[in-house]
Amino acid sequence: MSDLKTFSNNPDATLTATRQAGHEQFVSVVYVLDKNKKPLMPCSCRKAKMLLKQKKAKVVSRNPFVIQLFFFQGGAAQKIVLGVDSGYNHIGLSAITNNKEVYAGEVILRNDIVNLNAERRQYRRSRRSRKTWYRKPRFLNRKKAEKWLAPSIQHKLDSHIKVIEKLKKIMPISKIIIEVASFDIQKIKNPEITGVGYQQGEKLGFWNIREYVLHRDHHKCQNCKGKSKDNVLHVHHIESRKTGGDRPDNLITLCETCHQKFHKNQLKISCKKLIGFRAETFMSTIRWRLISRLKNNSNVSHTYGYITKSIRVKYNLDKSHVTDAFIIAGGTKEKRYFGYNFIKQVRRCNRKLFKGIRSHIKNTSSRFIKGFQRFDKVLYNKTECFIFGRRETGYFDLRRLNGEKMHSSAKAKDLILLESFKTFLTERRIGVSSCP
Repeated sequence: MSDLKTFSNNPDATLTATRQAGHEQFVSVVYVLDKNKKPLMPCSCRKAKMLLKQKKAKVVSRNPFVIQLFFFQGGAAQKIVLGVDSGYNHIGLSAITNNKEVYAGEVILRNDIVNLNAERRQYRRSRRSRKTWYRKPRFLNRKKAEKWLAPSIQHKLDSHIKVIEKLKKIMPISKIIIEVASFDIQKIKNPEITGVGYQQGEKLGFWNIREYVLHRDHHKCQNCKGKSKDNVLHVHHIESRKTGGDRPDNLITLCETCHQKFHKNQLKISCKKLIGFRAETFMSTIRWRLISRLKNNSNVSHTYGYITKSIRVKYNLDKSHVTDAFIIAGGTKEKRYFGYNFIKQVRRCNRKLFKGIRSHIKNTSSRFIKGFQRFDKVLYNKTECFIFGRRETGYFDLRRLNGEKMHSSAKAKDLILLESFKTFLTERRIGVSSCP
């Protein structure tokens, strides 16, 4: 509560970001917890202001704005349905009652897990060839656990669960509806595929992927088309192997001359943009696992994308992740939540692979400088922003979550701490959420 001290003493300042007067078609609410942190029905901004002034409640969180009562509150809770528009990069969230929407949010998930794991693998391989700290060999960690998922997919699945559980802590959600989807990747690549074609892949009859790529490209350099007179052919990765993999769509045939020039930054290769199916594969993989994990302690059901689209077209609603979640929850003409909560997921930045004789060597600034750390939400010139960079001298790089730079070298004395660093950074936005 130390970072909320300034705002707990001034209820008018606390509710500035939540109260929006003059917009009768929209709803602004404050989320309420009882004395034992059990979620109650959200209340109006006016009632929350009154409770804070009478010192019957305290501020727990600013965004979303949550207060906790100092007494037990009875009364039956209304039915709140949470709609979840699950996805690979975005999660749309919307919670509605019988007549209004009480929460709207869009979550941007992390996409750096593959790169970080590839980097960690590289460090570990190089460390094995050096005389560093000794670790006994282990032979029981080679078998994958049952229902194993790739780390990048597992992380996104866990993030879906974490986001939903956070909302359950501030609202008495009675039902969760999740939109699921299943994609036929082979059908997307080749709309005419049928029957036996599913069993006969594009590499049928070839010894390996390299042989197939050379045959597909007619054993000719796809850059110079044989003008270099170099007969030595290489198979080149269009996108890095650690992110694009070894699939044929990510490989192209180049002669040795062009290949060397490319890696010396003396040549640019123009080729078709790589079409990936990560989002489709992710949705097909985790859709039932997500529902089964939530069913353990929640009332969960599912719906499909074509149903959401038909309702959106029928009521002429905008296309966005938040609106799709609103429709998934069963919303059509209910009063909408004012704006939406834009949430961006970031890494904790506190992992250290090696702790020993080299741990005293520091390549970056300290974690805390002048009482601030990276990704803290601060108030600068009456504007809420986040610390994206810091220097030992006490100057900070301040930005909004959309990348807008507020100041590249702000002094510590000009900052007011609003919220300490969390893995989910939340920013209140006015308007309609984007849908790439």
